[in-house]
Amino acid sequence: MRKTLLSLSVLIIALYASTASAEIIDRIAAIVNDDIITSYEVSNEKAAIMKQAEKQGTATPEFSEQVDKTLLDQMIDRKLVQQRVKELKIDVSDEELQQTIDDIKKQNNNMSQEAFVEALKAQGLTLDEYKDQLREQMERARVLNQDVKEKAQVNDQEIRDYYDKNKDAFREPEQFRARNIFFKIPENASNDQIKSIMAKAMSVREMALKGDSFEDLAKKYSDDPNAAKDGGDLGTFKKGDMVPEIENSVITMKPGQISDLISTASGIHIIKLEEIIPGKEQPFETVKSNIGDLLSKKKVDERFKEWNAELRKNAVIDIKPA
Repeated sequence: MRKTLLSLSVLIIALYASTASAEIIDRIAAIVNDDIITSYEVSNEKAAIMKQAEKQGTATPEFSEQVDKTLLDQMIDRKLVQQRVKELKIDVSDEELQQTIDDIKKQNNNMSQEAFVEALKAQGLTLDEYKDQLREQMERARVLNQDVKEKAQVNDQEIRDYYDKNKDAFREPEQFRARNIFFKIPENASNDQIKSIMAKAMSVREMALKGDSFEDLAKKYSDDPNAAKDGGDLGTFKKGDMVPEIENSVITMKPGQISDLISTASGIHIIKLEEIIPGKEQPFETVKSNIGDLLSKKKVDERFKEWNAELRKNAVIDIKPA
């Protein structure tokens, strides 16, 4: 059957050549079953990709070379999907297509038809070209749903097994609760000003070390405008939430301990660590949905690779030399 299809393609190409004018005809880049991909189509598609890359500032020679290496393969895969669409008799009606466009316009602040057409024009597309692309995307989505997603379902036992084997990945991180006394260093401060601020900070730290209420000291001396009300309360935070200079000190401290003076871009800080809140295991029901999504994506990716390989294995593909 595949030999017959290939023969048919060769016949089509022969007819195409015999009816061409004396000018050099478009070269065949690849034959995919009984369809052809021409060098003109490849060049057109690359031009569109490079135009978009230019707008994004990524149209480098390296990017162009990468497009040359992968584009034809991508076009072959797309052709195989189009053939599968026909085989499954998948059809996206004009009404469904228009409804999708209406939804897209609605999601973009109820964009008018005129504004929508202008937006497409800015991307180098006519409305008809966009509709063709959108129809192809919708058809592809339906094929993938039927051939891939429906055959990549995740059951509850798989989710439970994953949770049991990876409990550490679902622990809430350790958190810290601390207070801060802040001394602002003005821009362009002189050396004498900086020395004066440092001396004041050291004096306040000594008072805290001797047992004065850290909260009261923050209310009285901190340059943080909120400190007068909250006593320098930083609330709770985990690793990665604070500026590195403060975090690096906090994670080495014990509850009740007061830090050395900490310099940051904005000024001087004195930190008191109030509490370390241990990380705790999240219940299965809390993370079940997230695990399901994770495993489903993994299965879909694996199934898609298998499906794509099957399409190629069962197809007659002839890539012509450049």
